[in-house]
Amino acid sequence: MAENKKAEKDRFAVLAQGPDCADVWKGLVMYMKIQLDMYQTLAAAVLVLMLGAYLKSKIHFLEQFCIPAPVVGGLLFAIFTCICYVTGIAEFSFDDILREVCMVFFFTSVGFQANLKVLKSGGKSLVVFLGLVIFLIISQNLVAVGMSKVLGLSPLIGMCTGSIPMVGGHGTAGAFGPVLEDFNIDGATTICTAAATFGLICGSLIGGPLGKRLIEKKNLLETAIPEDDSLLVEEEEKHERHTNMYPAAVFQLILAIGLGTIFSYFLTKTGMTFPIYIGAMIAAALFRNIGEYTGKFTIHMGEINDLGGISLSLFLGIAMITLKLWQLADLALPLFILLAVQVLLIALFTYFIEFNIMGRDYDAAVLVAGTCGFGMGATPNAMANMQAICEKYTTSVKAYLLIPLVGSLFADFINSLVITFFINFI
Repeated sequence: MAENKKAEKDRFAVLAQGPDCADVWKGLVMYMKIQLDMYQTLAAAVLVLMLGAYLKSKIHFLEQFCIPAPVVGGLLFAIFTCICYVTGIAEFSFDDILREVCMVFFFTSVGFQANLKVLKSGGKSLVVFLGLVIFLIISQNLVAVGMSKVLGLSPLIGMCTGSIPMVGGHGTAGAFGPVLEDFNIDGATTICTAAATFGLICGSLIGGPLGKRLIEKKNLLETAIPEDDSLLVEEEEKHERHTNMYPAAVFQLILAIGLGTIFSYFLTKTGMTFPIYIGAMIAAALFRNIGEYTGKFTIHMGEINDLGGISLSLFLGIAMITLKLWQLADLALPLFILLAVQVLLIALFTYFIEFNIMGRDYDAAVLVAGTCGFGMGATPNAMANMQAICEKYTTSVKAYLLIPLVGSLFADFINSLVITFFINFI
């Protein structure tokens, strides 16, 4: 009996020790894992969209510099989750499967806009803009490799901040990160992903202000063409909205996405890395042109454009709230320098080279905003930048044609070739 009492007394004495109790309490209170399922993640994205729109209406700075609403609300949420993670209060995780779904729906809607009339009319501009993008891709890698040598780093580490995360975005970062790790670059995937995150934010932040500055400084609204019939000759009734046609528009989008999976399958057999939405865009373009020239069925473009806009907003909302900003803190100072140089490169390239070559007009200014988006991470961000500009001023048919075609169809293909060349020959 006495031995049992002594053992019990000793046990309570151990439990009463200050440091141990504090550690246990800290472990219970200071760290929580908050898992949001698919529906909760979508709801959070909608909330940040609403928050961003509200803040844009109240804060003149945000409206003045055309910062997209998803970026405004999403960045605030991402900063909040970063603080929670760094302080050890909580770690948020998301089921972002709907991000990809929204992305594919949006780009499918873009694919429906690519008819042969548009392609023929925009032929010269398309070739010139494609040439500029190729020049940008090569420049990003040359600058990355050159700066890495100046900083005493491996050129392959420099590649982690070049066109892989910039033009390529998170998809290409995830594809080529393991390849660089095979070349004994430890943590290459993490660096590429963090750089892509950095580019995603910076591309969204600088695109709108650069476009706005060009438009207002050079009075480019005088050169704007609200309806550029030379590029897009279509009957207005094709873009009218009818409530009873939205189900048909949804079905057309789904059919194009389904057929697009087959196209994507055969594209992957080439051994190249393509975005998942490429096949759907091709299928949508086929549907549009078959319907356009046979007259057998109608493509409900007005409704499809609306659905695409909603999908774009949701995609950006989910993409922004799932950012892990603390990944940037793991980058050493040289890597921050490399990324800062990339931001400077895209700003100088778009402002002084692209703008002048593409015509020095309103369309060229909108292209500048869009190029900052896809040139540093993602074509949806390019579209959001242009959307913010066009909502403030007026539409640009030329920009909305060239950015999706080059950014989605050509840029990733060419980027993969250029990256492969640099990896093998530097």
